[in-house]
Amino acid sequence: MAQRRGDTGHVLDRYRGFLLDIDGVLVRGKEPIPGAAEALAALKGRGRVVLLTNNATRSRQGMAARLAEAGFAVAADEVVPSAYVAARFLRQKHGPVRFWALGEQGLVEEMALAGHVPASPTEAEWVVVGMDRGLTYDKLAQALRALRSGARFLATNRDPTYPTEDGPIPGAGAMVGALVGMGFHPELVMGKPFPEAYRVALEVARVRPEETLMIGDRVETDIRGAQELGMDTALVLSGISTGEDMDRAGIRPTWIARDLASLVRGELHPQQG
Repeated sequence: MAQRRGDTGHVLDRYRGFLLDIDGVLVRGKEPIPGAAEALAALKGRGRVVLLTNNATRSRQGMAARLAEAGFAVAADEVVPSAYVAARFLRQKHGPVRFWALGEQGLVEEMALAGHVPASPTEAEWVVVGMDRGLTYDKLAQALRALRSGARFLATNRDPTYPTEDGPIPGAGAMVGALVGMGFHPELVMGKPFPEAYRVALEVARVRPEETLMIGDRVETDIRGAQELGMDTALVLSGISTGEDMDRAGIRPTWIARDLASLVRGELHPQQG
């Protein structure tokens, strides 16, 4: 039974922080999801908000600019893309590294901002892979050359698809899968559902898992990973996952809503485990 609208404050006031996915929650491709900008502003009035996305095609600054164009008031320090998580992790664990990127400009930018140095395939210490909408056979050949030369393999995420206004398109998982098909498996995966992404976002938001709600559109990444760290979760049905996907995966979010605006209005459906 849907949560009554009058109960909204009681439900959302239990959280001090909100982690939100972007694609499928706020936007589909370049198009804002109706009501999402107003809903995001309302959440900011309730607590700390950080946008946690597996999308590695843009840097924090680039992602904030993209959202501003779509009508969202978001600062760069409120965005945690998987490219930032990857660059930060490598810097903390290995210091500055030489890297070759199979990905778009945002991935290269975040790696450089963390002090890492672009290198040729034969000189790279790491191959860092994200979604690449300009993928070519030559890029795959260069990645293979780097891996055969001894470079280690980091995947920013393994999302199989990416939601757009025209429907899903291949995600970073397709790029990772091409390298797996050549016999190389990622040593590290940074994006959701793996814990490092959530840890960084929680640190940026300055909140604890038990007082945070993760809002996403993918049960197998957004919801699964957050639950494993002890967060409450809300699945919105405006992106990739459907109710059937939830049943098939056997994952029960704390709440389900049609979209972010419905969630903020209190049109929530409690889920029993």
